[in-house]
Amino acid sequence: MKNKGAIAAGNQQTAAAGLEMLDLGGNAFDAAVAAVLTSFVVESTLTSVGGGGFLLAHTSDRRNILFDFFSQTPSQKKNSNSLDFKSVRINFGDARQTFHIGLGAIATPSNLAGIFSVHQKLGRLPFHAVIEPAIHYAKTGFMLNPFQGFCHRLLEPILTRTPEGKAIYAPQGQLLHAGDICYMSTLADILEEIGKKGIDFFYRGDLARQISTDMENGGHLTIEDLRNYRVEQRQPLQINYRGYQLLTNPPPSSGGILIAFALKLLEKVDFRDIEFGSKEHREILVAIMQATNRARREEYDDNIYREGIEASFLDTTNLDRYRSVNKWGSTNHISAIDNEGNAASVTTSNGEGSSYIVPNTGIMLNNMLGEADLNPLGFHQWQCNRRISSMMSPTIVLKDGLPEIVLGSGGSNRIRTAILQVISNLIDFRQSLDEAVQNPRIHWENDLLNLEPLVNLETIAKNGTDEISNLQLPESTQTTLWQEKNMFFGGVNAVRRGNDGLLEGVGDIRRGGVALSNQ
Repeated sequence: MKNKGAIAAGNQQTAAAGLEMLDLGGNAFDAAVAAVLTSFVVESTLTSVGGGGFLLAHTSDRRNILFDFFSQTPSQKKNSNSLDFKSVRINFGDARQTFHIGLGAIATPSNLAGIFSVHQKLGRLPFHAVIEPAIHYAKTGFMLNPFQGFCHRLLEPILTRTPEGKAIYAPQGQLLHAGDICYMSTLADILEEIGKKGIDFFYRGDLARQISTDMENGGHLTIEDLRNYRVEQRQPLQINYRGYQLLTNPPPSSGGILIAFALKLLEKVDFRDIEFGSKEHREILVAIMQATNRARREEYDDNIYREGIEASFLDTTNLDRYRSVNKWGSTNHISAIDNEGNAASVTTSNGEGSSYIVPNTGIMLNNMLGEADLNPLGFHQWQCNRRISSMMSPTIVLKDGLPEIVLGSGGSNRIRTAILQVISNLIDFRQSLDEAVQNPRIHWENDLLNLEPLVNLETIAKNGTDEISNLQLPESTQTTLWQEKNMFFGGVNAVRRGNDGLLEGVGDIRRGGVALSNQ
């Protein structure tokens, strides 16, 4: 018997909210929207009403739509000397990364506008029903799972920087840990208001005025930025890969086109006699990542907003130029598919959060202007009133015009390499969905190769296995072999339609991912 649908997300409550919509007779878009709204509550260290994102939709009547609701740069730029813009160093164990927070790091919050727009265009259930699970968890509380507890510890300097943050994340003076109950009652009130009246009060009403007033103390954002924000509906970037059609995020975002570039390079490789995880396989991946990064630096970053950049960047002549070349990221991804032929791939983020929580709302706004990955030309170099270019790459793979694989990932600059490897695992190595998502990954960037171990370190010590020294790498490459699989390498949550029509999902264990399906 075919099931109604499947959803993969980063948290049990998030996935359950989506599954509930399918049980109520909703479609994949109702499921995705309910899951995203719930993630704003139960995964607030990764995403938020105050962040931004993208949703890639394939509808049952075979329309493909990319909803771009990522953050916009403010319409005016203050002198950097007057900004509330501070650095925070976060220790991930095997890697450290610096982020910038404060009012001066905030770009226009847009997740709420995007999710509302998707529901209005493609949803079936009433909005008050779709937002109800989020209200429930915010009001009655939810238990932190181990991954969320880890996120709390990691981001403690940001979460507890303000009295509002301490009230949510350290209500008794101690940071909440795994197993503790987190309550977000003020956010529940705001979500109830949204459910009844829509989103105007956030973008044009009292909350917009409150945000604008607070920004006078060191931020760029104005009430006009909130009032003028618009969700863009774009034609997805499309490429063919070994008989499959891949749909992903187009420019001005960067992640999708870089995945497409890497896949077009990879398409020339014959994998029939190559073993997964072998020396040759890893060297191929390094070469592909190195070539893609070089092409990005030389051909793309300075041309993001140029009309027709996708055609010239993916042109065969340009690809041939590169074929000779032999971090954490607070991002959340949800994939949903139903038995009607609808598919939704949605990635949202709050960056690491700015630490600024809108008073009496529980909503922390983003730090998109303080993320190095989103500001490749340097901080404070952004153009005013432009959509920020993101690595988020919600992706759908079609076979014969029907959605077969729906996937995406969190993980900042590792998003594109995580998705690249999972797609290759599925198509080139014909792995199961679970194998493709959970198998070890690598990431090459800026002459640094990070690798997850193919086997555990006890086996390496016992057998003397060396996963690094035998690899033929560019001379300047430094290598880091991680102790175990880690969220640094992304969090791919994916769903798939099998040959028998059964819908299945897999959540990435690196970020506590969960997949659910129903009958």
